[in-house]
Amino acid sequence: MFYTYLLKLENGQFYAGFTKDLKARLEKHRNHSVPTTSRIRPEEVVFYAAFQSEKKAIEFEKYLKSSSGFAFRNKRLL
Repeated sequence: MFYTYLLKLENGQFYAGFTKDLKARLEKHRNHSVPTTSRIRPEEVVFYAAFQSEKKAIEFEKYLKSSSGFAFRNKRLL
């Protein structure tokens, strides 16, 4: 399985990503091992979705980072 996830950061922003191992990836975020979240610690996982295809997980991550995805996130996921 492949996962697309959304983290709420301690500064109120959101981070969208994808991974094959969700638990390990979240641990990396917490340990400052991910460059994009190394300075701003994640507070919580607000959403995740599982996909059988890596391509679908990446496509959904890209969608969440788009302007349409921001609107979807704010209306449906938060």
